[in-house]
Amino acid sequence: MAIDSKLSDSNALQSICYKRGFLQLLDQRKLPLETVYLDIHNSSDGWYAIRDMVVRGAPAIAIAAALSLAVEAFNLGSFQGSPGDAASLLAEKLDYLVSSRPTAVNLSDAATKLKEVILKASSTSSEAKDVFQAYIEAAEIMLEDDVASNKAIGSYGASSLQSQLKDVKKLSILTHCNTGSLATAGYGTALGVIRSLHEQGILEHAYCTETRPFNQGSRLTAFELVHEKIPATLIADSAAAALMKDRRVHGVIVGADRVAANGDTANKIGTYSLALCAKHHGIPFYVAAPLTSIDLSLSSGEDIVIEERSPKELLNTRGGLGEQVAASGISVWNPAFDVTPANLITGIITEKGVITKTGDEAFDIKGFAQKVATM
Repeated sequence: MAIDSKLSDSNALQSICYKRGFLQLLDQRKLPLETVYLDIHNSSDGWYAIRDMVVRGAPAIAIAAALSLAVEAFNLGSFQGSPGDAASLLAEKLDYLVSSRPTAVNLSDAATKLKEVILKASSTSSEAKDVFQAYIEAAEIMLEDDVASNKAIGSYGASSLQSQLKDVKKLSILTHCNTGSLATAGYGTALGVIRSLHEQGILEHAYCTETRPFNQGSRLTAFELVHEKIPATLIADSAAAALMKDRRVHGVIVGADRVAANGDTANKIGTYSLALCAKHHGIPFYVAAPLTSIDLSLSSGEDIVIEERSPKELLNTRGGLGEQVAASGISVWNPAFDVTPANLITGIITEKGVITKTGDEAFDIKGFAQKVATM
């Protein structure tokens, strides 16, 4: 995997550039005005890059965390401990990485799977270097699998929307936050569905919200849409209801950082508002996310931990990086996510198909997960 290219083979932007022993992350805080890649040497660099929003988007967070530790393991040099010591070191660093963004279940899911790999390797290896090697290979497979998963999500989502809206020849879709190549290892989830519709010639128009207060929509999604020459328009978050009322949108597709067992979904703040508006106007509302975003240990969205971010993101321009615009002394509530109840969601698009509701208007997510696990 080349690290000196800013574009993938599909001409999509890359947020993650990796080859064994070397990792660069696109500093998304500087987009769209500057394209700067930061060198990531170890798990500590990875933790700060995730915490400080250098890299964001649940799938990309998980991959960046895994690869930052893979780079550290590759460049570790001589290690005097046993295979068990190597496994303990890696597990400890994975726990540290998970603490960087607790709401994104993809990160904890990746850590759990990687811990299983290193535990198995430590029990069968005679040298610590074999444990490190097993970890590195597993992290690299996650990178490759994420791109394939996203393309499958795009395909399933495009087919589902066409079936749902079969009387509409060309579709106009609204999305929120950023769920494209910049939020994943490549292609995207919700934006991947829009990309798939465009490739098939059935996308009329894409609309993206600015996504206050960090402006992932105006800075990142708009940047991707322009870069890929997809017909698109940026709107203020507060304009979404008016857009729907004017019948300019046929469907809404968003991503997810965590999906509970009942289908309640945590996503970027403002998603809940869009879902309510879509329900009122009779517009299909889809969530696009890999199976790794599903957390069957949580019965509902009430159990999802919602991360709160710095007050500066509201008090200052450019998501907290610019000049102060709010009155000094005002208190701030700045949740990074909100939870959309399952009853507002039409379907959940995964890389294994679309989860739809059963006869009682409820999602059987556990049943779907068990079914695809045997496929």
